Amino acid sequence: MTVRNDKTAGNTRTGEAITPDDVVDGGREVGSRAPAFVRRSRGLHRVWQAVVFVAGLAVVGLGVVMLPMPGPGWVVIFLGMGIWATEFVWARRALRWTRRKVAEAARRAMDPRVRRRNLTVTALGLAVVVGAGGWYLARYGLTLPWQLDES
Repeated sequence: MTVRNDKTAGNTRTGEAITPDDVVDGGREVGSRAPAFVRRSRGLHRVWQAVVFVAGLAVVGLGVVMLPMPGPGWVVIFLGMGIWATEFVWARRALRWTRRKVAEAARRAMDPRVRRRNLTVTALGLAVVVGAGGWYLARYGLTLPWQLDES
């Protein structure tokens, strides 16, 4: 992680110039978003990064736990990535890539041919489920499968 002292000076530790990858929309610089007093002290900045990492890890972990459960698992995972993105460039780039992919998928899903295909597949799947449920009710009634007593 590089620490920058202003938007034009470059890396304060190595003296390297800011590259186009270091600037995001609106001219905002990529790097630590810690308060200035935290960035001035290397030790305090490392502690800040550790706290941000642990907080992001906790939120991402909660999101992973929520995936198989009812709840917004993916939303919580991306929230944790957003926490990491406040301090780490790799997380910011991963979020930017994910945003592009989600926008592309949404654009493709709105294509009329794709929508018709998705609706057709959904309707066929629903018909199969309703047919299987109807067959089960006709054959066994409202008896649960584990209570069937066939001899």
